[in-house]
Amino acid sequence: MQKGICVVAIGGNAILSENDHGTIDEQIENIQIVCKKIVELIQQGYQVIITHGNGPQVGQTLLRHKLSANIVSEGTLDGCGAETQGLLGYLIQQVLRNELEKAGLSLDVAAIVTQVVVDKKDKAFQDPTKPIGPFYSKDEAEEVSRKYDRKIIEDSGRGYRMVVPSPIPVDIVEKNTILSLLKSGSVVIAAGGGGIPVVRQDNGLVGVAAVIDKDAASSLLARMIGADYLLLLTGVEKVCINYRQPNESQLNFLPVWQAEQYLAEGQFPEGSMAPKIRAAIEFVKFGGTKAIITNLNNICEALQGETGTAIGQGDKPTVAEYSTEAIAEKTIMESCLSQ
Repeated sequence: MQKGICVVAIGGNAILSENDHGTIDEQIENIQIVCKKIVELIQQGYQVIITHGNGPQVGQTLLRHKLSANIVSEGTLDGCGAETQGLLGYLIQQVLRNELEKAGLSLDVAAIVTQVVVDKKDKAFQDPTKPIGPFYSKDEAEEVSRKYDRKIIEDSGRGYRMVVPSPIPVDIVEKNTILSLLKSGSVVIAAGGGGIPVVRQDNGLVGVAAVIDKDAASSLLARMIGADYLLLLTGVEKVCINYRQPNESQLNFLPVWQAEQYLAEGQFPEGSMAPKIRAAIEFVKFGGTKAIITNLNNICEALQGETGTAIGQGDKPTVAEYSTEAIAEKTIMESCLSQ
């Protein structure tokens, strides 16, 4: 029984964690864990499209190019995105096909090199904010910034990372191809790393120096193909407000209006949870049934409503006296009772 189309957005750190050295064997091992969960979703009746991040991989590729610049020509940022998208697409495609065969499922798996259109006037090009690559200590960050002329910022209390422009995605060039494959019954891997960023010019498409947020691109893709669910994977089981504070609270359900309110209050850090919340809001606003944020281990349970944080439509309270804390408490209580 078909349960609908689900776009599953996997973080680049799920494939290459901060403790890994970046070898292919390490990445394959991590991808196997991911693919076993994807197979479970397919067995439950979901039609799956996989998107994935490539922040750690792009960062390493950039550094690799810098270190060898005196030997070979240095690659461009969009080219690094294409390199890592192709490599990760190949690895996911191969591992997933093997896992499907082990489960007795005969399905085609197709990885599509995906170009994503951005606006060349997007202000992100003047204000780089997207963290990519490995985490550094403060001293290491200062050395990398000085040596390679890269902007480095502190990333959500986890260390220091390089940042690059992250423009908003506005179109997916290969959307019709992706939709055709989906209709044929294939499992599709697309928009890897947020897609290869391109702009439209008089002479056609041209690549630009940027990295598109994979959650934003996943949300756009999900809307364009009419997906029912958007599953955004992260390192935590549920979204929290007042994160790492004494009054931290986990959320089971987050209505769109309240997600927007929390964003405005700064509850969700940039480079961490904020892009996922924005992606979820856009998906639901444009007709998606439900967006869910959770970790890899709980993807099946989250789609069944047993865990994770679901973002969906919900009526906004009309009582003016509600404080933010009171609204949050009421939402948490209602979501707990509905479980």
